[in-house]
Order: sequence, then structure tokens, then C-alpha cells
Amino acid sequence: MPTIGVNKADLYKELGKEYTRDEFDELCFEFGIELDEDTTGVEEPAQLKIEIPANRYDMLCFEGIAMNLNVFLGRQSMPNYTLKSPPSGQLETVTVSKDTAGIRQYFSCAVLRNITFTKARYESFIALQDKLHQNLARQRTLVAIGTHDLDTIQGPFTYEALPPDQIKFAPLNQTKEMTGSEMMAFYDKDKHLSRFLPIIRDSPVYPIIYDANRTVLSMPPIINSNHSKITLDTKNVFIDITATDKTKLEIVNHIIVTMFSQYCEEPFTVEPVKIVSDHNGETRETPDLTPRATQASAAYINSVCGLAESRESLCDLLKRMCYHAKPSTTDDDILEVDVPVTRADVLHQADIMEDCAIAYGFNNLPRNFPTTRAATAAALPINKLADIVRLESAMAGWAEVMPLTLCSHDENYAWLNKPDDNKAVRLANPKTAEYQIVRTSLLPGLLKTIRENRRHAVPMRIFEVSDVAFKDPALERRSRNERHFAACWYGKSAGFEQVHGLLDRVMLMLKAAFVTREDGLEGAAGVAGARYWIEGCEDPTYLSGHAAAIYLQLGGRKEAQRIGTFGILHPTVLKRFELPFPASTLELNVEVFL
Repeated sequence: MPTIGVNKADLYKELGKEYTRDEFDELCFEFGIELDEDTTGVEEPAQLKIEIPANRYDMLCFEGIAMNLNVFLGRQSMPNYTLKSPPSGQLETVTVSKDTAGIRQYFSCAVLRNITFTKARYESFIALQDKLHQNLARQRTLVAIGTHDLDTIQGPFTYEALPPDQIKFAPLNQTKEMTGSEMMAFYDKDKHLSRFLPIIRDSPVYPIIYDANRTVLSMPPIINSNHSKITLDTKNVFIDITATDKTKLEIVNHIIVTMFSQYCEEPFTVEPVKIVSDHNGETRETPDLTPRATQASAAYINSVCGLAESRESLCDLLKRMCYHAKPSTTDDDILEVDVPVTRADVLHQADIMEDCAIAYGFNNLPRNFPTTRAATAAALPINKLADIVRLESAMAGWAEVMPLTLCSHDENYAWLNKPDDNKAVRLANPKTAEYQIVRTSLLPGLLKTIRENRRHAVPMRIFEVSDVAFKDPALERRSRNERHFAACWYGKSAGFEQVHGLLDRVMLMLKAAFVTREDGLEGAAGVAGARYWIEGCEDPTYLSGHAAAIYLQLGGRKEAQRIGTFGILHPTVLKRFELPFPASTLELNVEVFL
């Protein structure tokens, strides 16, 4: 969780009371935050370092903490944020070029008019941007914020994407003009900015924002122009926000303007900006400060919290957590709730229920023994089954390994001579090529383990009992796990008979009798117990003519199912995993025994 340092004297003044450490610690606990440290006597001026939940972006600054605590304490109501046009009635305009689609396609904007900065307010304004960059914006990869003195620039503005050598301006706190390429070299060794350079460095075009006179405002997400930098004397602040994530773009805009619009000449007013997009011809005004309407069930809130409060009482509790709420006139159970733009963390009525519990006081909630029947903890059947297989394999002299569940696409398919069946769960944004998908087979992990230990004495006998994953659109989570057992014999001989022997041992412990195919198909119907048999098969992972499929028929069923395969690995598979000796492997699905 992020830790925010605030001036102790200023916060207590804002809250209207001098707290002892224990009193303020208790207040933080009641609200759901935590006092990490009070630096009184250690540093001057004394600071309170407060841990904030990672999803409460509205509390990443002094202003947000003070406002939320004051509303919670009943000292003020939730501010009513409004949009107000400039005196001229003409909104500032930003035209977004279609060339930005390939680099940072989303853009948002706002103006804080007639704002008054003090040193503390200015530092808090800059600190909030840094916190948002680190937290929600994921080190500027998703969102980047630029702030400018509006009186030093002139609209209308344009957001474009140009080759780096066509961009030239003096960056923040510099007097020399540089091209985009020169800035990349100049800031390469900068301790603060160097970590952001890779975001756009390899792109053929860099994002750039110009005013009507082609004066540069900023080159997001790297640096602003020195020409438009804000100071303590700045009265009108122009805020530009670029992003690759549309949702987070608007959240950042809402947080900045709501936290600092209180310092405008007319508090809690924000001047919108018109955005004209060349991507699709869309025109919109940002920000939109309209509260989000949703509903919550009073019965649900009461049942989870163990309360019996009326809807009116629940609405009063929600007001302490910055909501506007009222009982529905059409349903005796529903609360009509307006979620303010500062509360991007509210996604479900469960979040509203939690805030009701906080406002009521966790320590005040009824304490009752559960009305449900007491239960004794026990292992899941699938885990008990896996432990049987694990124990028998270990007792047979095989060593258990635990590879990672992620692997590369090639390791899971091409290296095993298998086509992509589109069943693997893919990572949307893998950090390395080695971890692209969730494995659908345990074999890549076993073979990579042997590869990394191939200097050890042979033969090597290893096994794993663990989950693989497959896409399953029918399920809510769109995927399912499946427990597999796999083993690998690696040595100077193929070891096919060793793998076959392990299969027979495991099946015996799972109470599955070995039969011929004919016996299985003709004699198992109506007979208790499980039966299995093997048939020769062609599998590209294995050497032709040296692979077998495993079939299982559960007692009382006429149909049989293929549950696994074993055989001698194909030479191309061994070559791709850099294994010089032959190997035999086995893999089967053990969930079918449940």
C-alpha cells in the first residue's frame, strides 16, 4: 500500500482538532487506513505517514485525506463538483491527430481557473502526480500527466505524433533546445527520467502537444516543456493527460481536478476542454464530473453486516463515506446511490456494503457465533487423489519436481511438435517470451528441469502432479484447471519399460485393473471398479511406432475415455530442449478418477 506523508499541524488544523497519537490512530483504524509513523520529535515539521489502500486514488494527497476524514467525521458534506465555462464562453480545444493511434491514442484535458498556490499546495499538487504515475499509471506506461501555465500558451492545441528528429524544444528546467532523439540521449543517465525512456524510445513517432503558435507543451510520457512550466505564481493550470488505457485516463483526470479545484477562486469548479479526435471524428468535453448512478440492496447490506437498519439509516451511513444516497421510490429494498467521481474503487454493491460497515463502525457490528453447522476441515478430494499418486511415485524411486505453471507458446506447442489448438490461456501483456501462456501440458516443465540439470548423473527419473489450464467459455472465469500426472525417464536407454511400469503401479494404487481393449469394451458394462488398457497411437511428440494411448473405463459405464499418452520422445523434441540422451515420458489426467 502507498504511504502518504502529510504535515501533522496542517492536517489537525484542517480536521479542527488536536489529536493524540492514539486518538488519530483510532480514527485511521475506524476509517480503514493506517497510521504508519508519527515523526514528532524526529523531524521538523512533524509528519504523519499514513498507509492508504492501493485502490483509494482519491487519498493519495493531503487534500484527499483531509476531505474524506472531514466527511467521515461529519464536519463537512461531500463537495458538489461542477463544470464552469470560461468568462469568454469559448472552451479551449485540443485536436487529436490520428497519427497518435499507434503510440498513445487516448487524450483528456481540464483547466483549473484562478487557482491560488502556496508552497504546501504546490508541493502537494506535484506529489499527487508522482503518486498517480507510480500507482495507477504503472510508471507512466498507462497514463502520463502534464501540467502547464495556461497564461504562457495559447489555444487551440493539437496532440500529434511526429518522428523524433522533427520535434524540438527546451525541456523542463533546461534552456537549450533539443530534438526528440537528443533528449533520449541526454536523459539516458538521468536517475529519475531514464526509466521512462523505453516507453516510446523505439517508436518511429513520439507524441507531442503544441499550442496555436507551435509552442511545445510536452512530449508525453517523458517531459514537459520549460516554456509552460507552472510556478507558485501560476493562476490558470492547463492539464493534459495521455494514455493507453481509456478508463484510467479519466480516473486520473477526475482525481487531479477534484482534489485541487477547492483552491480555485470559485471552489470545486472545473473548466472543461473540448477534445476533437481525428481518429473517428468524435468530439467530447472532459472531464465529466457527473456522479455514477447505481443501486444497492438494503437487505444485502444488513444481512452481510448482521444489522437491521432502515434504508434511511443506511443512506445516512453512506453520506459519511462521500456518497449521495436515498431510498428508492419503486422498490422497498433498493437504495439509489450516486457514486462520486472520486470513488473509482466502487465497482459492486459489495463495495457499498463495506463502506456502510466502516461508517457504522467495525467494532460496533454485532458479534454472533455462526448459525451454520460447524464443519471439520478436510482436504479436497482432488488433493487427496494427487497425494496418493505423489506418494506412490516417490516410493517407486522417482523424484518430484515443481516447475513454473507459465511457459512460452513454443515450448507448449512447437517444441512438442503440436499445432496450436487455441485452448491455452494467454497472458495479455507478458513481460518476457518465456512466460506467454499457462501450460496445457506438464511435459515442457519436466524437460526444462532435466535440461537445467543435464550435467547430473543419468538416469534421471522425475515426476510432477499439478494443474494445467484450458480455455472454457462456458465458465464465468473463462478457463478451467485440470490435475495431471506426468513423469519422465532420461538416460542412455529410452526407458520405455520404466515409464510403463510406473503407469501400472499408479493405476494399481488408483484401483484400476489392467485389461485388454476387447475385455474392456465387452465386459465392463455393469461391472464395479475401473479398468484401463493401452493402444498404440501416433502422436507427433513421440517417436513413430513408440507411443501408446491410455484408455480408462469406469465401472458401470460402457464408454471409455482417453486419459493420457506415454512413449519415447521424438528426436526433434529432444533437440529443441537440448537433451542429448533419449527420454520416455508419461502424462495423464487424474481428475477422471474422482
